[in-house]
Amino acid sequence: MSPRATLLPSLILFFLLSFSIPSPFAADELTVYEVLEEYDSPVGILPKGVVSYELDTSTGKFSVHLNSTCTFTIDSYKLKYKSTITGVITTDKISSLSGIQVRVTRSGDNLEFSVGIASAAFPIDNFYECPQCGCGLDCVNGGQVRKIKMPLVSSI
Repeated sequence: MSPRATLLPSLILFFLLSFSIPSPFAADELTVYEVLEEYDSPVGILPKGVVSYELDTSTGKFSVHLNSTCTFTIDSYKLKYKSTITGVITTDKISSLSGIQVRVTRSGDNLEFSVGIASAAFPIDNFYECPQCGCGLDCVNGGQVRKIKMPLVSSI
C-alpha cells in the first residue's frame, strides 16, 4: 500500500475527530447578565427569565427576549417589560430603550426611574440581583422579604 493511500484515511479521521471533540479553549457564549456586567451595568435592570438576546458589538444595538411580558413594582413605580426589549448599550449607559414603560438611566451610583414628570433615583446596589416578574425585588427568599434602599424622589 502506498504512503498516500494510508495518509488520506488518517487525515479524514483527524479532521472528523477535531470537529467532533469540543475544545477546552472554546469560549462559551456569555449570558445577557454577563454582557451587562461587561458594560458596567447592573444585572438587575433586567428581570430573571431572559430566554435569548442578540448584540451587535460594533454598534451596541441589542434585543433581549423574555418568554412573555413581565410586570413588577419597585417602590411605587410599576415596571412593565414587553417580551422584547431593544436599545443600545455602551459602558455605563443604555440608550434608545424600548419595550419597557419606565425610562431607566444611570447617574453615578444611582439608577433613575422616570415616568412622565416624576422620577426617583435608587442606589445602584439595589440592582445587583435580578427582579422577578410579579414580585420584583421584594420577593420572599427563605422567609424574608428583601427591602430596597429608599429612593431620592424628585419631579421635573
